[in-house]
Amino acid sequence: MRVGMFLNYAGGFREAADEVAELEQAGVDLIAVPEAYSFDAVSQLGFLAARTSRMTLMSGILQLYTRTPTLTAMTAAGLDYVSDGRFELGIGASGPQVIEGFHGVRYDAPLGRTREIVEICRSVWRREPVVHDGRNYRIPLPQGEGTGLGKPLKLINHPVRERIPVTIASLGPKSVEQTAEIADGWLPMFFHPERAAETWGSALAAGAAKRDAGLAPLDVFASPALAITDRADAAAAAISAVKPQLALYIGGMGARGKNFYNDLIAGYGFDAEAARIQDLYLDGRKEEAVAAVPDELVRAISLIGPASHVAERVDAFREAGVTTLAVTPLARTSADRIALMTGFRALVG
Repeated sequence: MRVGMFLNYAGGFREAADEVAELEQAGVDLIAVPEAYSFDAVSQLGFLAARTSRMTLMSGILQLYTRTPTLTAMTAAGLDYVSDGRFELGIGASGPQVIEGFHGVRYDAPLGRTREIVEICRSVWRREPVVHDGRNYRIPLPQGEGTGLGKPLKLINHPVRERIPVTIASLGPKSVEQTAEIADGWLPMFFHPERAAETWGSALAAGAAKRDAGLAPLDVFASPALAITDRADAAAAAISAVKPQLALYIGGMGARGKNFYNDLIAGYGFDAEAARIQDLYLDGRKEEAVAAVPDELVRAISLIGPASHVAERVDAFREAGVTTLAVTPLARTSADRIALMTGFRALVG
């Protein structure tokens, strides 16, 4: 099982880069750099490529609507080049609030766009002249649109690899099925090991049945919060630290009836709790929404507690099909995070 983590640069990026170099020495396999509506991930990944030599560097995630498919392919090839073949392209649709609210781009056809972007990226990496006539993207621009001077072009450079791994963030049945069909990796959010099979099993099986035999088995990610501690008060504090993010996603990432994360948590059996969190959050009562997040839910999707308990939960994630644990370490200082990840690497084996 690969061990990774999501980058935290709250204390400054140069300090975070120094920490990443130490984490690599501690045996961490992967660093994922989120983007959302913060700083772009690409500039940071390029910097980290120069500070590391072994670990995988992953975008976690680049949003479908924010770059053209060809630019996404060029960016991935460029990051794979500067990292000597260590880049993993994480992509996802995000949601209408971010795409339409921050980028001013229509949020439409996420399934179709995902498939077409993956097809175009792989064509670019094979250095084929890019010719794509899809429902969402047409390259070159057809006659009658634009100047009429566009012609098929191929990437000038020879990529380090013609098959850069593509990991897709997806949650809904249709998107998970498509991910299992076409992607190298799958990045769900709020992975609950004991509920994963009933939530996604059918979709994963349907996608696997259509999967190209040339693709390796799907790399399944989980991204739990991590805190290894024997102290009950420290564990309680860690559980409390996870709740604001859950409240934000369950309650605030979308409107009533249009929130993927709320649907997911409700499907886990927390339907009444999910509805209450959303009502409180959308009414502006955010602190109450955070308090309404059940401890049981946090424990199920996180790795919090004594080492023996965390080891048991790692086994539960493994038995549920997880092959990469990209954790969020709950530690305040760089030294504490390095110590935590070092111990976790040893625990996972």
